[in-house]
This record gives sequence, structure tokens and C-alpha cells, in this order.
Amino acid sequence: MTLQILINGILKGGLYGLMALGMSLIWGVMNIINIAHGAFIMIGAYITFLLFNFTGIDPFVSLIFSSSIMFLIGYTIQRGIINLVIRAEIFITLILAFGIEIFINNAALMIFSADVRKVKVSYGASNFNMFGVTIPYVRLIAFLLAIAITIILFFFMTRTKSGRAIRATSQDLDGAVLSGVRVSRIYAITFGIGTALAGAAGTLWAIIFPLSPTMGGSLTLKSFVVTIIGGLGTMLGPVIGGLTLGIVESFGTNWFGTTFESLISFSILVIILIFRPKGILGKGKE
Repeated sequence: MTLQILINGILKGGLYGLMALGMSLIWGVMNIINIAHGAFIMIGAYITFLLFNFTGIDPFVSLIFSSSIMFLIGYTIQRGIINLVIRAEIFITLILAFGIEIFINNAALMIFSADVRKVKVSYGASNFNMFGVTIPYVRLIAFLLAIAITIILFFFMTRTKSGRAIRATSQDLDGAVLSGVRVSRIYAITFGIGTALAGAAGTLWAIIFPLSPTMGGSLTLKSFVVTIIGGLGTMLGPVIGGLTLGIVESFGTNWFGTTFESLISFSILVIILIFRPKGILGKGKE
């Protein structure tokens, strides 16, 4: 039973890590706490739902479409809206992100209503047993995809010109400008990538869990907690934070019940803030 709970926590933690990766990237590079992050995850989930129901595209395949669409949405929002207040106080960007979230949530409620939906794939209940542990195929594939996306992002950030420009902008803005980096373009690309990661997380979430237009708020909070636990300044931070939260939640809900899931999450957040304000691997701002 202990091993089963641990595996469940690891599989869930991988998805948490992907959810937080986009928020951590935007926060670390642009110093914006994207309150609308959960709403972007929700849009990615509904893109997957629509593609599956109206075109029959497998949800895992639709990850390519949801992340691409969300990149374009994020790029456009940054260039057209957020870029106007990018140098403002963090409170202003918080209010703007909150307004974007409200707009997205209400638009989703008008289009989809408040009904809970589910992507019902034929293999959704399939699983296999290993060493007495039951592992669902969809959760294992989602976990592996989350890790693969993280690795791809790592290589993009370290091996490409745009990735190095993003890192330079994050580490030394003035130095990046003097080196010829077009900061406004890099910010738009960064926000686009962060939103694309949210879309990919939304696709994987839709395969495993029910979805509704109001789910964004809780996902933003989860992403925030994972980002703080893992710490800013490293791409491994959200992965470690996600696995930590997933495992702790898995054991906590087994012992105390699912009603205490949020309490467990925020208890871990408070503990990390007290003893490790920068997070487990954080190099960024306290």
C-alpha cells in the first residue's frame, strides 16, 4: 500500500511540475506572477476536449495542437496587453493578470456552461501491475510526457539562440539590452512558451481529471505552491516542487482524506517559506 501511494504521488507530481513550469518561467524572466495561469491550463484542457469530441483526435496527439494554439494566444496577449505595463509595479501586473483570468473564466462559462466535462478515451481505465502496484496507462504516459517536455525545454533554453537570450534577459536585463537582445520580443516569446506549457498541462489534465470553466483558480494556486516549493531560477525547481507536493498530497489524503488536500498543500508552502524562502533549489528572488 505504501508503494502504491508513493507511485500515485510521483505520477501526479509530474503533472504538477509541468503545470508550474510555465508559471515559474514567466515569473523568473519577467517578474510577473501570472494569476491567469490556471485559466490558460483550462483553455488547453477544453481545446483537447473539443478536438477529441468533434474530430476524434487522440488527446495525447492533441497536445501538439493545444500547446501551439496556446503559444500564439500567450504571445499575442503579451505583445498586445501585458507589454503595455511590463515596467509597472508588480501590483499592476497582478491586477491585469487577474482581469485576464476573469475575462477567460466568464467567456468559458458562456461557451461551455458550468457543466463538468470529461475526455472519455477507450483506454482510460487500462492499467498494469508491477511488484503489486497498479499503474494506469494514462497517468504513466502523462508523467512521461511531462518529463519529456521539461527536457525539451531545457535543451531549448541551453542550446538555442532564443533560449540563451531568455536566460540572459532573466539574469541581467541591462546587459542583455547592451548585447542587442530585443527584450520586448524575448518577453513575448517567454510568455508564449509559458502559456504553451500551460496548454500542454491542460491537455494532460483533461485526460485524467474532469474539467470545468471554474477549475482555473485551484490550478493557479497549485502551480504557485509548486513554484515556491521548487524555487525560481532553475528548470528543475518545478519538477522537484511538483514531485514533493504530489507525494505529500498522496500520503496526506490517504491518511486524512481528500477534503484536506488544500490544507496539506498550503501547509507545505508555509513550511518552505519559513525554512527555505527561496525554495528547495531556488536561486531567484525571495
